[in-house]
Amino acid sequence: MPTALVLLLAVVGLTGYSMLSGSGSDPGSAKPGAAATAPSSPAPTYEPPRDWTDPERWATLPRGARSDTRGKDIGFPQTLEGALGMVVASNSTLVHPGHTNKNEQLALYESYFSASDRSTRLRDGLELAGGESDAQLRRDWGLPVGSELPQGSYVRAHVIGYKVIEHSPTEVSVWLLSRVTTKPGETKAERGSYIRSLAAVRWEQTDWKLSIAAFETASRLAQEQDEPAIVAPGDPAFNPAGWTAIREAS
Repeated sequence: MPTALVLLLAVVGLTGYSMLSGSGSDPGSAKPGAAATAPSSPAPTYEPPRDWTDPERWATLPRGARSDTRGKDIGFPQTLEGALGMVVASNSTLVHPGHTNKNEQLALYESYFSASDRSTRLRDGLELAGGESDAQLRRDWGLPVGSELPQGSYVRAHVIGYKVIEHSPTEVSVWLLSRVTTKPGETKAERGSYIRSLAAVRWEQTDWKLSIAAFETASRLAQEQDEPAIVAPGDPAFNPAGWTAIREAS
């Protein structure tokens, strides 16, 4: 299997719960090493400061022109902002009773991957990664294998910032800053952490798509620069790290 594909599977397979991989208090107690083989990492000791510092850079990114049959936003404009909007959409996930991480990974494959990369190997890899994440979630929550998640439980990954690595009219690579939260049940406390991940997309006919070749280029470029610090918006280190905070689109 090509190195770029292995690395990409390591990243997208970590969507949501596996990226958090910890059980400490919000927002910074994820276990280190969960994503040691990919440019995606939790912040094991990070705690947001008490004093708020306004982010210097804010962005409101466009939504897709429509939703597909899986409820995913598609049809983003061929602009840098459109590419970023697609990246945010493809990296924002929700696992809850009746909807597993395996479901999320298969939707990711069907909705967002380049036609040139779509293969049985990639689909099976995403399905396997999603299933392993679901199994780990149940082990950590003390649930029987294959059981339904408790009512009121969820795992949510939400992109809150980005830093562009390189962009052109047809290819964009970017660091993403996300917050992942978990809630084991209706009466349970919510816990969360911040994570940093790498993403890359290419323009394909009428929309932006996740691309293994673009990801390989992004991985090479990322090795040539310092990774941005994992810090939440409002942290004094957020601006020096080069992050742009994301406002919700209206």
